Amino acid sequence: MSFLSPTLKLENLAKEPQLVQDHLPEENRYAKGNFVARWCVPINGRMYRIELDHGTTSGRRMVWINGKEIIRRDWMFKLVGEDSFKIDKARCIIRVDPAPGFKYQYSLYIDGQPYKQYTKELARTLRTWITVVDEVEYRIVLELDSLNIFLNDKLRDEMGEFVDGGTDTYFEENGVKFQLCARSSGNGIRHSLKVNGEVIPEVSLINLDEKDLKPT
Repeated sequence: MSFLSPTLKLENLAKEPQLVQDHLPEENRYAKGNFVARWCVPINGRMYRIELDHGTTSGRRMVWINGKEIIRRDWMFKLVGEDSFKIDKARCIIRVDPAPGFKYQYSLYIDGQPYKQYTKELARTLRTWITVVDEVEYRIVLELDSLNIFLNDKLRDEMGEFVDGGTDTYFEENGVKFQLCARSSGNGIRHSLKVNGEVIPEVSLINLDEKDLKPT
């Protein structure tokens, strides 16, 4: 699935009414098979996974962020409409609109911008790398305007060291060693990342698949 395209899985729509069971722990109510749409959204250097559960039989609409339930509406007679919420001061809206053939279309807006436009513009200001070491995923995001570095959504405070032609920034997590390199080139500054001495390819936000972003 393209990073820019929400997933629409009609086969996952509930066939019978399902009541949300409040007595169950939240992690037991979180069922990926029920989601009809999912978006991976970078906001202020952090990656957020937004998921929508829309039961056309039960009338239920639920929104989850990084596996945590933030909106729940049960037994809604109106199956279309919108829900709004905030992520780190960014205003998000999920719209449910009718589609031909008794189907539904799901859209996400961030600060008034459609998801595709928002992601495309943001891709110009970020550099992103994703790697897995010993079955642990590490997401490194560099904000080009502020030079802030985020590791698994946590802001790092390490300072770069001047080297010939640029800077190197070193940091470590769980014994894994990271080296973020910035070098001058004819086209400006080129950034690269080494993890335990190995060069990691950069990930394009536009082409990022949801399968590349593990649950947090």
